[in-house]
Amino acid sequence: MEAKVSFTSHKILFFNTLAFTICFAVWVFNSVLVTFLVDNGVFDWGPIEIGWLFGIPILTGSIFRLPLGILTDKIGGRWVFGGLLLFCAIPLYFLSFANSFWSFALLGFGYGLAGSGFAVGIAFTSVWYPKEWQGRALGIVGVGNAGAAITTLLAPTLLIKLTNNGQDMEQWRVLPQLYAAALVVMAILFLIFTKNKKPEGQRTIKQMVKPLGNIRVWRFGLYYFLVFGCFVAFSQWLVPYFTNVYGVPLVVAGLFASLFSMPSGLIRALGGWMSDKYGARKVMEWVFKFSIGISIFLIFPKMDVFTPGKGISSTKNGVVTYVSDSKITVDETDFSLQPKVEKLIDDKKSILPIKNSWQTPLVHEGDKVVKKQVLAQGTTHIHFSANMWIFAILAFAIGIAWGIGKAGVYKFIPDYFPEDIGTVGGMVGVIGGLGGFVCPILFGYLLEWTGFWTSCWILMLVISILCFFWLKRIVIKLLNIHAPGVTEKVE
Repeated sequence: MEAKVSFTSHKILFFNTLAFTICFAVWVFNSVLVTFLVDNGVFDWGPIEIGWLFGIPILTGSIFRLPLGILTDKIGGRWVFGGLLLFCAIPLYFLSFANSFWSFALLGFGYGLAGSGFAVGIAFTSVWYPKEWQGRALGIVGVGNAGAAITTLLAPTLLIKLTNNGQDMEQWRVLPQLYAAALVVMAILFLIFTKNKKPEGQRTIKQMVKPLGNIRVWRFGLYYFLVFGCFVAFSQWLVPYFTNVYGVPLVVAGLFASLFSMPSGLIRALGGWMSDKYGARKVMEWVFKFSIGISIFLIFPKMDVFTPGKGISSTKNGVVTYVSDSKITVDETDFSLQPKVEKLIDDKKSILPIKNSWQTPLVHEGDKVVKKQVLAQGTTHIHFSANMWIFAILAFAIGIAWGIGKAGVYKFIPDYFPEDIGTVGGMVGVIGGLGGFVCPILFGYLLEWTGFWTSCWILMLVISILCFFWLKRIVIKLLNIHAPGVTEKVE
């Protein structure tokens, strides 16, 4: 670490953040491209295949974070980041020639390495800043997560223009070439304007990986699985989510997805500042509570529920003399019914569930009835629209919370592992990034098994609760060690 901040420190931070932004835009590239191709009938892929194509690049970028983080500590970030950008441009360019699921999958393994840029960025940034700046600096690097918004916001429009609004579908192949060119340009700028630097006191690989035996690393990894991995998953999954659940065009779905991913990425810098000021543990506790609450609200799907309602029973023995939708007469006694009236429901405006009740006659004229016999069956219809705007606001809110949490997790690392930021940060990134790989695939299977799109939020609720209780367990354990007298008050 540097003893003080310099102009060079800020310059390196700027180029690390810019390079990671481009890498992240490439990393989630399939979210828009695959959705566009499937929606336009170019490929006949189901939700499970789509989930795999979303997840494969995330897998590569995740598992290579650790080795690239270690490599950055060994030889410096200038060469590692520059080489990474150039390498990823190759498979991305060849994606323009892909014609099958397997070619998309294989090339996705290649350009998915772009996701490893974060491990390089934080390791290369940390050596240029003193300890008191680590939270802010690493939080700013994490702003590159907003690269997901670049893809979800701009790529749909580019695809529509390139294909002439779907008239010339083969022109989709130009988009991967444009992204590959962006990687090459970024690599050239990075190599020209950055200066290499390695941590002081080089150590062996064995010494560098030793911290991975600490359970704390894996706990931080679980936290990052939620706040980063699930963020990556939804940055992609929200595109088909909006097109299928709400029937919006791809461009609009991309806009909504960008409203989730861009603020979450940008707010990460604020999360770094909050973690420096209030402590990472307090920030993460708030993040997990918020994630639990929002996930509960998002679980409820767009649905119509029909359930037995209040019926009408006879108060006497007798003969049914008249039956209509609004009245039943038994001898001389009238029983009023609530007829079925279709309510015009505007899903764009309705927020709360809407109830509609009616009663349907079960008897006919001339039937003999006895006291307490049911004359008309009641039915209640509850319609819940899962209003698109409310959903978008809640998704925006949970994205903000996760964005703050991403910085909170990485504030822990220089505090507990000041000499192993590249290694530990890489490993935490691996575990977190695996969430971006695993979750879209799980979302696809959950959708197949349950039949409703909101099943993905049940998974988010479970993971959020697990993270929260593990964090609380650690807090109670620390209090038992350092301040046993106040444990009961905290609980």
